[in-house]
Amino acid sequence: MEVGANARETPEVGKKASAPMQSAVHWALLGLVIERPSYGYELAHRFEHAYAGMLHLSGVSYVYTALDTLQRRDMIEEIPGTRAGRQPKPRYRATDEGVRSYQERLTEQIRDDLRRSRLFARQLAVFAQEPEMALEIIERYGQACLEEAGEASILPATSAPDPITGLASRLVSEESRLSMEAKLPWVEYARREFKALAAARTQSR
Repeated sequence: MEVGANARETPEVGKKASAPMQSAVHWALLGLVIERPSYGYELAHRFEHAYAGMLHLSGVSYVYTALDTLQRRDMIEEIPGTRAGRQPKPRYRATDEGVRSYQERLTEQIRDDLRRSRLFARQLAVFAQEPEMALEIIERYGQACLEEAGEASILPATSAPDPITGLASRLVSEESRLSMEAKLPWVEYARREFKALAAARTQSR
């Protein structure tokens, strides 16, 4: 369920709390707060470590915009007594509403991933009359799968000293590896289908 590194961060200040929260970065930050309570600057560092290559954070200031949005939506709350000292750093923890919403979001992503895969296959079929174009796309798709599988094989899946970080690394690595292994047979199937169309088109000329 990887999200592109250029996923858009859409500030949601001023939006009604009832409107769906769309920003992948907002959801990722909520997940980090669920993982453990944190303050803004710490979240920025955790984000860069946890989502490197998957999501992009435009800057530390954006974290505070996201925290404000999450707080207005009652998904997080400030931990009492965390503003003491000369430089107060309020820490935030997830609310029950935040955890519930995060669970629902993950469930929605499952359906979205399945829809995207079906949509790609259907859109590829547009080139039934121009199979050579489809074959070019399939080759790029297959190459991207191989590159993703290669990157997954070098992820630090077991070396992280923190149990939570180690688990996240293992899950990401295995999900990437198995997903790519499952897609490669489809790439071969699609390649055969369009090669057959190309051959038939050549014979009919």
